[in-house]
Amino acid sequence: MKICIVHNEYGKFSGEEAVVQSLLRLLTEHGHEVRYFSRSSAEIPGMRLGNIRAFFGGIFSFSSKKAMRRCLREFKPDIVHVHNLFPLISPSVLGVCRRAGVPVVMTAHNYRLVCPNGLHMNDGRVCEKCCGGREYHCLLNNCEGSYFKSLGYFLRNYAARKLRLFKRNVSMFACLTEFQKQRLIEEEFDTAKIAVIPNMVGDGSIEPSKSVGDYVGFVGRISPEKGVDALVEAARGLPEIRFKAAGAFDRMKALVADSPENFEFIGLVKYEKISEFYKLSRAVLLPSVWFEGFPMILLEAMLTAKPIIASRIGGIPEIVEDGVTGLLFEPGNADELAAKVKTLWENPDLCRQMGQAGRKKALREYSSEKYYSRLMDVYNKVLDNSHSVG
Repeated sequence: MKICIVHNEYGKFSGEEAVVQSLLRLLTEHGHEVRYFSRSSAEIPGMRLGNIRAFFGGIFSFSSKKAMRRCLREFKPDIVHVHNLFPLISPSVLGVCRRAGVPVVMTAHNYRLVCPNGLHMNDGRVCEKCCGGREYHCLLNNCEGSYFKSLGYFLRNYAARKLRLFKRNVSMFACLTEFQKQRLIEEEFDTAKIAVIPNMVGDGSIEPSKSVGDYVGFVGRISPEKGVDALVEAARGLPEIRFKAAGAFDRMKALVADSPENFEFIGLVKYEKISEFYKLSRAVLLPSVWFEGFPMILLEAMLTAKPIIASRIGGIPEIVEDGVTGLLFEPGNADELAAKVKTLWENPDLCRQMGQAGRKKALREYSSEKYYSRLMDVYNKVLDNSHSVG
C-alpha cells in the first residue's frame, strides 16, 4: 500500500511528533511505501512576514495545495493520512485529495476540529463556548493571549466549518478515545466516519522496573492545563514524600520559585532517558485539568510497571482503570490528590500490583501490532468505500 503521511510539525518536538515518527517507522517495517508530506512551524520565524503568512496559511494555502497536487501526481498514494494541518499546510489540501479520488484518514490528536486552540480551555478552566459553531468566542476571550493570533485561530476554524472542509473531504476520522469520538458526534460529524485508534507504546522492549521507587514523578510541560499548581499544593501537605517533575517550566516560573523543598523541578529530560525517570518513581502523576488527547506518558509509565495517579477527566479513565492500574481524582482537587499519593506511597505492594496490571494492559491494548491492526481495518474500510463509490 502507498501511504502519504501529512503533518505540520510544531515549533518544538512534542508527543504528537513522536506518534507520527513511530507511525512512519511502523508502516515502513510492514512493507508499505510511505511519503512524508510535511512543513514545520519552526520555519515561521525565519520566513519573510512569517506570522502574516502563517495567519492566512492556516485558512488557505495556495503553495500547499499546489504541492499536494504534485505529490498525488508523482507518488500516486492509495491513502492520505493527515495529522496536523495548521498553520502552514491548511485544510485546502483536503479537497485536492478528494478530487483526485484519494481517500483521506485524519487522526484527531486534540480537539481542534471543535475548539480553535484544541484544548477546550480558557483562563485555566475547561471551556466549551466554541462548541456548536461559536468559534468566535476564541477571539472574544482572546484565548491565545494575542488578539492577532486568536483572530487567526477563529477564522481558520470558522472557514473550515462553513465550507465543510473536514466533513466533506475526510473519509474517516481516527479519534484517540471514545470520549473524543463523542465530542465529534455532538458536533454533527458522521458517526459512521469515526473510528477509535488509541496511540501505541511499542513492542514492550522497555523492561519493567525492579525498584519500588523513592519519589512521585510527573512528566510533561509545566503549564496551567496540566494542573501542576494542584500537584505542588498536594506536595506541600506531604513533606515526607519526594516529588520530581521532568519538563520545561519557563511558563510557570513563579510556581517553581514558590514550590516546597520536597518538590524538585529537574527541567527537560532527554527522551532516551525518560524511561529511567519512570522506573525510579513510585507512581507517575497526571493531574491535568483539561480533557487531554491520549497522553503518551501514561502508556510509557504503564510499560515500566508503574501505577498512575490521574485526573478523572476526558478520556483518561479509559486508559487508567481506577483501582486496577492506578487511582483517579477530581481535577484540581489538591486534597484528594494528596490522599491518593499517600495511599500508594504507604503501600508498595499495591504499587507493584497496579504497575503489573498497567504493563499487561499496555502490552495487550496499546502495542504497535494492535495499533497496526486497527489502522489497517480503517485503511481497508475507506479503500473499499472509495472503490464501491468509484
